[in-house]
Amino acid sequence: MEQGQRPGRRSLLGAAAALGAGAVVLGGGAGQASAASRGQGHGGHGDSGSYKDLPVPTVVGHRGGSGYRPEHTLGSYQFALDNGADVIEQDLVPTKDGHLVCRHENDITGTTDVASHPEFASRKTTKTVDGEAHTGWFTEDFTLAELRTLRAKERIPGTRGHNTLYDGRWQVPTFEEVLKWADEQGRKRGRRVWLHIETKHPTYFRKAGLGLEERLAKLLRRYGRSGRNAHTFLQSFEPSSLQRLNKLGVDCPKVLLLDDLTTRPWDFVEAKDPRTVADLITPKGLRWVAGFAQGIGPWLNLVIPRDKNDRLTKPTTLVRDSHAAGLIVHPYTMRNENSFLPADFRRGTDPNAYGDVFGAFKTYFATGIDGIFSDNCDTAALARADFVKR
Repeated sequence: MEQGQRPGRRSLLGAAAALGAGAVVLGGGAGQASAASRGQGHGGHGDSGSYKDLPVPTVVGHRGGSGYRPEHTLGSYQFALDNGADVIEQDLVPTKDGHLVCRHENDITGTTDVASHPEFASRKTTKTVDGEAHTGWFTEDFTLAELRTLRAKERIPGTRGHNTLYDGRWQVPTFEEVLKWADEQGRKRGRRVWLHIETKHPTYFRKAGLGLEERLAKLLRRYGRSGRNAHTFLQSFEPSSLQRLNKLGVDCPKVLLLDDLTTRPWDFVEAKDPRTVADLITPKGLRWVAGFAQGIGPWLNLVIPRDKNDRLTKPTTLVRDSHAAGLIVHPYTMRNENSFLPADFRRGTDPNAYGDVFGAFKTYFATGIDGIFSDNCDTAALARADFVKR
């Protein structure tokens, strides 16, 4: 999903270091109290495998711990798991030979060192993906063996210069490697690791002969994650992708991601369905979504819009209406840097410095959301602990 550190960052990291793996326990205890008080479960960390037993608000590590490590690397996933995330997110795209790998986009120009590999210079190209032109290198033009010669790097180095320390440290992980990692970490912790898995550009890839859903379903079954209580969410911006997974017998809870009001899911564009996100978040639209999904993942501005000065306005009825339709709400994405925060919570003039992120979390939590995607899962877990102690 999509839309930069001075003493503030140090103090937050210091808190995380002091908590260590215990940050996870802190988040669990706080969430357990919240979930019980709202009638949404009692298992603390969802050990039953049901999403209804997860801590509320649930902290989803957005692309792992991407505020601290290059996104979608095993290092990023491990950081998130060790520092407060209840659920770890993966975005899936395919290779030329049909392997699923974890990248936010199939364009890997900004997240790998591919540009420094002269042997792949001729593969730089321009493609139109979901109606937008992109120039660079794309996963579907590489075999897995070729992709494995690349190394991951920080996507926004101008904002998160500290993350560049880890450039080149990790490869692009396959989804199967992440499933094995999650199983190993689950054995160490005595409880399964929750995953939040997104199919990226599913219509685009199906037209290219690289359908995602069948490959995903096969791996989920192999690793015991295809059932209703399998510690796994599935998410997509395209309703038909979630519907296809249902038809394939994959019963994991599903979350429909929602962009800005005027946008249309790309499968709607291809099918000439005129509905926009604005239509899907009406009570009627949400009831339709509830026919194939258990939740929505809206852009935060759909929960609380911003005015022309980028300040928060009044919350919409989206959370209330979603709950009335039986849907949970996991909006995206909270980040600590001023440049990403509403103007109300920015502090100082450095766009890359941390703002009053705890104040922002409190405001969003007060809308009744069930969870939130965050690049800074340690901050999110501390904010939740503050919120449920009120």
